[in-house]
Amino acid sequence: MLTIKQITENTAAVISGLEKKHFKNATEAIEQVIAFNDKRRSTQNVLDKNLAEVNSLSKSIGQFMKEGKKDDAESARARVAELKEVNKGLQAEMDKAAEDMQTVLYTMPNVPYDEVPEGVCAEDNVVEKTGGTQTELPADALPHWDLAKKYDLIDFDLGVKITGAGFPVYKGKGAQLQRGLINFFLDEARKAGYLEIMPPTMVNAASGYGTGQLPDKEGQMYHCQLDDLYLIPTAEVPVTNIYRDVILDEKQLPIKNCAYTQCFRREAGSYGKDVRGLNRLHEFSKVEIVRIDKPENSRESHKEMLDHVENLLIKLELPYRILRLCGGDMSFTAALCFDFEVYSEAQKRWLEVSSVSNFDTYQANRLKCRYRSAEKKTELCHTLNGSALALPRIVAALLENHQTADGIRIPKALVPYCGFEMID
Repeated sequence: MLTIKQITENTAAVISGLEKKHFKNATEAIEQVIAFNDKRRSTQNVLDKNLAEVNSLSKSIGQFMKEGKKDDAESARARVAELKEVNKGLQAEMDKAAEDMQTVLYTMPNVPYDEVPEGVCAEDNVVEKTGGTQTELPADALPHWDLAKKYDLIDFDLGVKITGAGFPVYKGKGAQLQRGLINFFLDEARKAGYLEIMPPTMVNAASGYGTGQLPDKEGQMYHCQLDDLYLIPTAEVPVTNIYRDVILDEKQLPIKNCAYTQCFRREAGSYGKDVRGLNRLHEFSKVEIVRIDKPENSRESHKEMLDHVENLLIKLELPYRILRLCGGDMSFTAALCFDFEVYSEAQKRWLEVSSVSNFDTYQANRLKCRYRSAEKKTELCHTLNGSALALPRIVAALLENHQTADGIRIPKALVPYCGFEMID
């Protein structure tokens, strides 16, 4: 959530940033926030004066009684009662202005950094780098859904029977590959200094609001209405919310957490070739890395996270590219985001496998996640997160890019985790 200081001190820049994200009626929304804040502050000033007068009058009543000035004491009591009644209305007025302001702020996305390119959609993203192991497949190369059937790795029809479309069943070496990847990603994160967390996969509404999934992505989350709980779309939500309403000591930063969870996304309206097989699921596995840092260090933290994800793709021997996302393709909460995509040689298309984002103070302001400096000053932290990695499309790319005439080759780094070198 944008801060009032940010809005009032850099109004033009905030409006420009919101427009870069194609937020409609940016100027009107900012004017509303400023008006509600002015109303809240002016009401607070009147309330503070009244409270000071009540305090002064309350003290004088006893003195009047000691001096035998009963009429003055009664007059003071009447004035105190009158002010208290007025103050109730002022408090309600102030609370309403603050609530209205917060409601508008919740609808406003984060402001992108200056280096975020202009653009409307994915076609406007900027390719920063390409790398990895290029592949040459047999002439009769198959897409992963056919490979999964050929080697009995994943049963999509069985998933439909048990639950519905988008809930595959992994079997045999398919399940072993999935588990091997999870352990490989977690081990690599631990080596990089991340503390492993095993969080719940359901969160309350406060957690959803804290990281910005609510109210922006309410329709994309599975909601258990009886208990008012949400199935998580990513481990980012429960892990980052560990630090909701927490004041950290400066010496604790940076905080580096990683977590493996199942993730759930409704993906309403998804259909066609882009969702076939593992390309888009309603339930999937993912390892997430989350960092909490001081504002002056978050850029370097972001770079370290990008290097970490890139190193994973190198070890998996996959062709990849890194994209700097444009304003129109960025998430609601991100100030700067890079996507990693792997190339599917069999499908002849790029598949997104990770987004690594810096949220600046946007999430921290919602979360009230702060740190106390050596000078005892309390400031908002910066939060960052990234997939390291999401499994479905990684599995798809591994099956497709490493298929040979003799079977599917397992990358060297994964062999100790899978327990086999080939799927045949």
